[in-house]
Amino acid sequence: MTSEEIRKSFLEYFEKNGHKVMKSFPLIPSDPQLLFTVAGMVPFKPIFWGKVEPTYTRIATCQKCIRTNDIENVGRTARHQTFFEMLGNFSFGDYFKEGAIKYAWEFLTKVLKLPEEKLWVSVYKDDEEAYNIWKDIIGVPENKILKMGKEDNWWGPVGPTGPCGPSSEIYFDTGMVELCPNPDNCTPYDDCGRYVEIWNLVFTEYYQDEKGNLEPLPRKNIDTGAGLERVVAAVQGVYQNFETDLFMPIINKIESVFNVKFKENEKTDVSIKVIADHSRAVTFLVSEGILPSNEGRGYVLRRILRRALRHGALLGKKEPFINKIIDAVFEKYGDIYPEIIEKKDFIKKIVETEEKRFLETLDKGTEKLINYMKNTENKIIDGEFAFELYDTYGFPLDITKEIAEENGFGIDEEGFNKQMELQKKRAREAAGEKEYAKMNPAYKFVGDEIKTTDFTGYEKIEDEGEILYIIKEEEIIDSAGEGEEVVVITNKTPFYAEKGGQIGDTGIIKGAGFEFEVKDTKIINNEVIGHFGVVKLGIIKRNEKAKLIINKERRQNIKRNHTATHLLHKALREVLGTHVKQAGSLVTDEKLRFDFSHYEAMKPEEIKAVEKLVNEKILENIKVITEIKSLDEAKSENAMALFEEKYGDKVRVVKISDFSSELCGGTHVSYTGEIGLFKITTETAVSAGVRRIEAITGMKSLEYLNDLEDKINVISEHLEAAQEIVVPRILGLLEKIREQEKEIKRLQEKMTSQSIDAFNVKEFEDTKIYMKVFEKVDNDVLRNVTDIAVNKVGSGIIILFNKNGEKVNFVVKVTKDIVGKYHAGNIARKIAKELGGGGGGRPDFAQAGGKNAVKINEVMNNIQNYIK
Repeated sequence: MTSEEIRKSFLEYFEKNGHKVMKSFPLIPSDPQLLFTVAGMVPFKPIFWGKVEPTYTRIATCQKCIRTNDIENVGRTARHQTFFEMLGNFSFGDYFKEGAIKYAWEFLTKVLKLPEEKLWVSVYKDDEEAYNIWKDIIGVPENKILKMGKEDNWWGPVGPTGPCGPSSEIYFDTGMVELCPNPDNCTPYDDCGRYVEIWNLVFTEYYQDEKGNLEPLPRKNIDTGAGLERVVAAVQGVYQNFETDLFMPIINKIESVFNVKFKENEKTDVSIKVIADHSRAVTFLVSEGILPSNEGRGYVLRRILRRALRHGALLGKKEPFINKIIDAVFEKYGDIYPEIIEKKDFIKKIVETEEKRFLETLDKGTEKLINYMKNTENKIIDGEFAFELYDTYGFPLDITKEIAEENGFGIDEEGFNKQMELQKKRAREAAGEKEYAKMNPAYKFVGDEIKTTDFTGYEKIEDEGEILYIIKEEEIIDSAGEGEEVVVITNKTPFYAEKGGQIGDTGIIKGAGFEFEVKDTKIINNEVIGHFGVVKLGIIKRNEKAKLIINKERRQNIKRNHTATHLLHKALREVLGTHVKQAGSLVTDEKLRFDFSHYEAMKPEEIKAVEKLVNEKILENIKVITEIKSLDEAKSENAMALFEEKYGDKVRVVKISDFSSELCGGTHVSYTGEIGLFKITTETAVSAGVRRIEAITGMKSLEYLNDLEDKINVISEHLEAAQEIVVPRILGLLEKIREQEKEIKRLQEKMTSQSIDAFNVKEFEDTKIYMKVFEKVDNDVLRNVTDIAVNKVGSGIIILFNKNGEKVNFVVKVTKDIVGKYHAGNIARKIAKELGGGGGGRPDFAQAGGKNAVKINEVMNNIQNYIK
């Protein structure tokens, strides 16, 4: 059976047995504790924990997974992978042990036709129920049912408390008796490698409390997982997962690209397997919008990519290659996971960009590490040096570790981690991003004391509240007088605190005999809102009533820009593709800034298409609806969510008809028509794979257009041309200037070539050196005159200087007959250094420059010193 047939038959078998077959969930889970979906049960964790009632009591999936906790073993073993697929069937309060065991056995022996004599099972040592099912109902011989301890056959809990239970594992005998120290008495317990675990059945029947006591769960669940790669290897009769049809098309591509053969050389095989595995992982990670970075999921992607590149270098490749290998991944998995085909161009572009970036430093970093090991006697790589490789050459710690191990070296990981923490601390301090609570004990106290401020700003632009606290620097004070800068905390406020890219509100807080100007609004700790500002009038005191009034016009401008950001996000996805995801934003009263994943600069027609779509939605004057929903409900309705954001159980969904739906806590206009004209002002790069748009709305768009019109009027006046003919008039003038520049160059060339005979000639050994100084000559002219000079002198070294004020540039030409004896590039470098500059070039021709033109005569008089 092919892998496609096995995957399909698994889902069809369980569908026939009453299971709801669901598509693979994303690799990015909604669980904030996890970076990736690491197992088939992850999407159903809330059900296992009893937090959510199941819609279906029986479910089956083939789930995409990523695990990198033992990435260093990938390529070195037969079965370690970073990306893999987990076949799983789940029961939530439906069938239990007997059902799960029967289904697994029937599927393996009847559907996949694996020989029963090749299958072994294990159970938890105290789980007599499971033991008896295997023995009495399934008929597995007692000698092939192993009782094992908690380290092997017990699952959970995740954390100190939670659901848990015994498990039962099914092993396949690969027949690799050569791996067994004692083949006649070998069992899966020996862990020699002959037996492969292909299915794990977890019986979640207990809850473990803080003291470690087990209580029976009111609803017992089944969680099973069968690694597709291992199952396919068993069915196809191969020992290594890499020899299955899941990998061989990719390995064949690697053989072709690198001109190597799989299974001919053990060392080469490691690199082939690493590249094959990592190419799959990279493809699927980038398809979900993850981009290489130095943090979180992006860092995991970068580690995987760079490890593959390093193994490519071991196979002799010094140029990008992964973007070619992944073509085989698209071909193998495109029908199963069409999302990778939809984003094919995006994936290839991101991968190639990252490849080029790392390959520039790979050789230098590897050379530096090898030299370090040659000169180190204690066989330990210092943590500071490992960090230098990471910081300067982009070496993830795993790569340094891998190269170190290959050379018998250990690594000071503690020292590395210490340096990493110091760097993070420096970065936080440089950016002024220390947490308020850590910076200021008063913020911490107030935040812990009142936990939250009642925010009324969605409905109101002014409200009445009570002043609970006044903070000056690090102290809580009872009152503040005119001119004092303080932070005011009230029980409720309409002032929006900076969050989610939207800046904080400004305005005034006033009461009996005082007025306080709010210059900014921020969260100080927990969900407590602080009004930052200065007392403008009288004395502000604690426990006084006050009126809080936001700057209405400024808030309205912010709302325009924020709603426009949502429209822009959706328009970009419509025009550029669904790979576009928000990578950051800033919403102010002046403009909006939006960072998004995209692999190249937007074309002018794409920018216009986005502007048109956004403005169409503005002109439709659509009602902007905000709703409070559960997170699961919002996501089920395809509301866009940023997975980096932390969302609570209840979320605010901002909907603009069926065009846009996003989770957002910001403030928005009531109808899109309030936004006014939307105009993109810039589109630039932020980093590899991330672009940035800046745009304006409302009156700012009018100001922008008025400014453009003023400029056109000025140009029109100076050109003495009507506005409608300004562009052709300018193009005509530019063409005329270009023609005149050509004529100037031609005349310069004629004049300089006529004066070429008057060389300053010196001699070094048997070689003549011809020198000449020009003034304000075009560089192209200087180069052309050099060729004319060669024809005149025949043999020698020609050096032509070109003065331009205090600066100088020059060319050095060595005629063909003496190129082996003299090097133009080296001569140019030496002269440039004397003239206070730099440059260089080929053995026969070089150019350079300097800022000390006054030294030209000195250089010419001592030219032999530079030729030597």
